[in-house]
Amino acid sequence: MKYIMVTGGVMSGLGKGITSASIGRLLVDMGYKVIPIKIDPYINIDAGTMNPFQHGEVYVLKDGTEVDLDLGHYERFIGIELTGEHNITTGKIYRNVIEKERKGEYLGQTVQIIPHITDEIKSWIRRVAKNSGAEICLVEIGGTVGDIEGMPFLEAIRQMKNEEKPEDFLLVHVTLVPLDSSGEQKTKPTQHSVKELRSIGLQPDVIVGRCKRKLEEGTKKKISLFCDVPIEAVISAEDAFDIYEVPLMFKEEKLDDYIISKLKLEKREANDEWEKMVNKLRNLEKEITIAVVGKYIDVQDSYLSIREALKHAGIEAGCKVKINWIDSGDLEKTSKVEIDADGILVPGGFGKRGAEGKMKAIEFARENDIPFLGICFGFQLAIIEFARHVIGWSDANSSELAETEHAVIDLLPEQKGVDKMGGTMRLGDIEVTIKQNTIAHKLYNKEKVFERHRHRYEVNPEFIPEFEKHGLVFSGYSDNGRRMEIFEYPKNKFFFGTQFHPEFKSRPYSPSPPFLGFVKSALGVDL
Repeated sequence: MKYIMVTGGVMSGLGKGITSASIGRLLVDMGYKVIPIKIDPYINIDAGTMNPFQHGEVYVLKDGTEVDLDLGHYERFIGIELTGEHNITTGKIYRNVIEKERKGEYLGQTVQIIPHITDEIKSWIRRVAKNSGAEICLVEIGGTVGDIEGMPFLEAIRQMKNEEKPEDFLLVHVTLVPLDSSGEQKTKPTQHSVKELRSIGLQPDVIVGRCKRKLEEGTKKKISLFCDVPIEAVISAEDAFDIYEVPLMFKEEKLDDYIISKLKLEKREANDEWEKMVNKLRNLEKEITIAVVGKYIDVQDSYLSIREALKHAGIEAGCKVKINWIDSGDLEKTSKVEIDADGILVPGGFGKRGAEGKMKAIEFARENDIPFLGICFGFQLAIIEFARHVIGWSDANSSELAETEHAVIDLLPEQKGVDKMGGTMRLGDIEVTIKQNTIAHKLYNKEKVFERHRHRYEVNPEFIPEFEKHGLVFSGYSDNGRRMEIFEYPKNKFFFGTQFHPEFKSRPYSPSPPFLGFVKSALGVDL
C-alpha cells in the first residue's frame, strides 16, 4: 500500500481538501484505485451537530455519516462513494480507546497518547486502506501544523513514515505564499511552517504553495533551498478560475510525474475525461441566474454541494450558472417579494428562522411560473405554501415550527416521543420509487433510485388526497408509500421538490437529474 499524507501550515482554509482531491484525480486518471481518508482533529464524533456558520456544509455519506465538506470534494473529484470509516475524528479515536480500556483490552497498562492513541490512529488508517482494495491511500490531516489538537495525528503519521518503506510514503505540505505590499512573493511563512513540521520529525517531500499568482522561479528556488526539497517538488497552486482546474494545474507543474517517481509507481497513460469537462466549463457562453434563498448565505460554503450541483448541471446544459444569494430573513421584512432570476431554489435547513421568507420566495415562483426546486426543508415549505395558498388552509404548517390543525408536515406516529435530535433522523441512502409518466421519471429514466437523506419530518399522509385533488403530484415515494420523496406541479413548467438531497450525488461529469432538469428549465430548454 502506498500512502500520501497531506498536511497544512500557516493558516486554515488554504485548500488542503482541494489539493488532496486533485492529487487523487490525477492518480485516478492514470488508472490507479485511490481511497481517501479525512482526519478532523476536533473532539466531536462527527460534523452533524456543527453550526454551518462556523463549519460550512454538513455533507452526508451513503451510510448516513455526517461529515466535513472536504469528503464531498473527494467524492466529486475522485468519483467514489465513501462511508463513515473514511472520516477520523479525535472523538472517534478517543471513544474507541476508552471502550477498549473499559473492556480490559490493555491488560492493566496506563493508557496514554503514545502508544495507545497513536496506535489506534495508525490501525484505523491501515484497516480502511487494506479493506478498500485500493493501491494508494490518500490521507488529509485537518487543521494546521502546530495545533495542539492535531499533535497525536501528526505523531502517528511520523511513526508510520518510519514503519513504511521509503517508496511507500509521501508527505505533501500545503502552505501560504503571500504577497507583500509591493507584490513580492514571501517565503518566510512557508519556511516557518516547514520548520514546525521538522520539529516533530516530519520532512515534507512536496510543498504546494498557495498564492495569488503562479510561483516565480526565484520563489521556488528559495523554498527548495530553505525547506530542503527538490525544486521540482515545489508546486505552484495559484488562484484558479474554478476548483476543477486545479488537477490540470498540478499536471502542468508535473506533480503527477513527481509522485509516480517518488512512490516508484508505473507511469500509465492518463485519460482526458477531466480535461474535456474543464474545457467545456471554460467555454460556456450562455448564462442563467439562479436565486438561492437561504439563511446561511453569509457563509456560502454552507451550500457548497448546492453550488457545485448547479455548476455540474450547467456544464451538461451548456450554460454558466450565476447564483444570486438571497437572505430569507430579509424577505420576511418585505411586503411584496420581487426576485429577478431565471430560477429559484430553496435548499435544506432546520428551524423557524427564515422559514416564512422562504415560503414567500416559493409563492413568488409558483404564481409567476418561475422554475423552482425545493430541497429537503425547501420541499416541506413548498408543501406548506401550497396548502395555504392553493388549498386554502391558512393555518397550514409543520409541527416542527408551530402547533396547528393542518400539520401538513409532521412526524410519523412511530417517531413521536422519540428524541427529535437523534432517534428520528433519516440519514444516508434510501431507495426511492418513481412513478411512471411523471417529470421525475423523465429526469431519472428509472423506477428505483437511491438518494441521500438528512431530515426528520415527513409529508403528513392524512392530507395527501387533498393535495392530489388540487393538482400536486407526489411522483416519488419510499417506505411502501408511507413517505413522500418527490413532488411536482404539472400546471407550472417546472415546480419540483425532493425530500432527499440530490446535490450529494451530483458529479461534474454526471449531474444530478433534478438539478439538470431545473437548470434546463431555467435556460428555457425542453426536458
